[in-house]
Amino acid sequence: MKKYMSLVLFAHSIFALPFAIIGFFLALTITDYHFEWKLFLLMLVCMVTARNAAMAFNRYLDRDIDALNPRTAVRDIPAGKISPRQALIFTIINCFVFVVATYFINPMCLILSPVALFVVLFYSYMKRISPLCHLVLGLGLGLAPVGAYLAVTGTFSIVSVFYGLAVLTWVAGFDIIYALQDEEFDRANGLNSIPANLGGAKALIISTVLHVMSFVFVLLPVFYMNAGLFYYIGVLIYGGLLIYQHRIVSPTDLSKVDRAFMTTNGIASVIFACFYLLDVLFLIKL
Repeated sequence: MKKYMSLVLFAHSIFALPFAIIGFFLALTITDYHFEWKLFLLMLVCMVTARNAAMAFNRYLDRDIDALNPRTAVRDIPAGKISPRQALIFTIINCFVFVVATYFINPMCLILSPVALFVVLFYSYMKRISPLCHLVLGLGLGLAPVGAYLAVTGTFSIVSVFYGLAVLTWVAGFDIIYALQDEEFDRANGLNSIPANLGGAKALIISTVLHVMSFVFVLLPVFYMNAGLFYYIGVLIYGGLLIYQHRIVSPTDLSKVDRAFMTTNGIASVIFACFYLLDVLFLIKL
């Protein structure tokens, strides 16, 4: 189990999971639906299995590339901790569990489950096709709040879409920062990323623009729902952490990329979700 959790970097689920929880409770606060533990747990199962499938498939598909890159040669498949066959079987099992879980949620989620799986799995091919791979990764994680809202209501909401776009631009922005570490390797091996195609300085500008957009998208919902003081505090902290992330990374100093990628982004999503939930605490009846 430890090997498989290492394969999919289970701790990284913290990036989008808080936004999935936001999407779920958003549906409870702006509609007449009531909290159900069964539905909440099914939503979490979908979130975790979709991400497990995406990460395991990415590791499976990139195994030869990872073996060539000194930074990634220690990953589970190149290091021989898990075989490619095991990773592929793990991917298939998670996809199956994801679809089964959507069956027990509602018909709309079941119908759209292949679309969601296609998006999260297709990312693995994008680095071979286009530098827009960062946006596809963002789109895959950005489905979390939209899908969670859909799980409760069976319909879409403009507010959940705003949160989805916030995650898309947020994830794409920090994935560009993360890709700075492999700029030369990607360029030498014909792989597409924004740093490899445009250079580190321009890549950071694009990342900054995406994160400004993410801040705007978490602010836009206040025009469509009731938002109190806690929500605005959460937005300010979220924006402050995005600024901090860009202050500690530069094209000439990548020593703090891991802090920007894991610590700062994980904290940003968790804190924002906590303040969001504080804001709606008295608006729902559990």
